[in-house]
Amino acid sequence: MPIGCAIVRRMATTRIDDGLHTALRARGQRVTPQRLVIAAAVRDLEHHATAEQIHTAVAGRLPGVSLPTVYATLELLEEMGLVRRVATESGTAVYDPRTDVHHHLVCRRCGAIADVDGDVDHDALLRAARGAGFAPDAAQVVIRGLCAACAAALPPAP
Repeated sequence: MPIGCAIVRRMATTRIDDGLHTALRARGQRVTPQRLVIAAAVRDLEHHATAEQIHTAVAGRLPGVSLPTVYATLELLEEMGLVRRVATESGTAVYDPRTDVHHHLVCRRCGAIADVDGDVDHDALLRAARGAGFAPDAAQVVIRGLCAACAAALPPAP
């Protein structure tokens, strides 16, 4: 291996969370450069991003990675609890690097997504879903409306 490649590989490896290596191996999954770079890109973007945006970020680090590989890896990372998938107004999914309990504000005008913290009784929501015959995996609250910028741009009410 050329010295330059070894240095780049060492630098990339030191930036990757060792927990990802452990979690992948515990599931019997291979630890691949694509998975590591995609996980790092989601973390480094630090905002809600589409698979296409993540693909663009990854392409600069790992040329040749395909969009289907990005989608498959994001699905795996979601199963592992390392990213959260959030539906948008347009139906496109975005991926959230923040995995703790929180909720989302989605602007119906510009599509902006922001995190919001607030108390919600998830157990009650899940019980209600089960009572309706649904088998829920999880619950998350998405509040739709207008972001501050879009609300400020509206003409004043007469």
